[in-house]
Amino acid sequence: MLLSIEPDGPVPIYQQIRDRIVEAIAAGQLPAGSGLPATRQLAVDLGVNFHTVNKGYDLLRQEGLLRIGRKSGAVVARDGASGPPDPAWERDWAARLHTLLAEASAQGLDPAAVIRQAQATVAEFGTEAGDTAAGGLL
Repeated sequence: MLLSIEPDGPVPIYQQIRDRIVEAIAAGQLPAGSGLPATRQLAVDLGVNFHTVNKGYDLLRQEGLLRIGRKSGAVVARDGASGPPDPAWERDWAARLHTLLAEASAQGLDPAAVIRQAQATVAEFGTEAGDTAAGGLL
């Protein structure tokens, strides 16, 4: 699995796993229906405890992005083409976005720079979604 984590980085490993999978879904590399490695296999691949991988997968399940079944394993439940998100999720996301934008403002980042960065980031997801034929994340 081509998943990059920083074991000694400031972000917890389970959060890094969750974030990289979300980014792959947004980029179109993991469309709905894609299977993910078993937690134990991914733990071996990354050299981490399987409970760490399980925690990352569980976050994704709680967010509605993964289905986890005993026989089917972890499967991407939704992607950008799956329709609008649950309204409760959208409210939570807006609250997190508010805090993230407040951090940028508190650090003195110019509002125009924030908007440019947001537009560039969203554009990346649209561009990468067309690149799935070149090989996915898994």
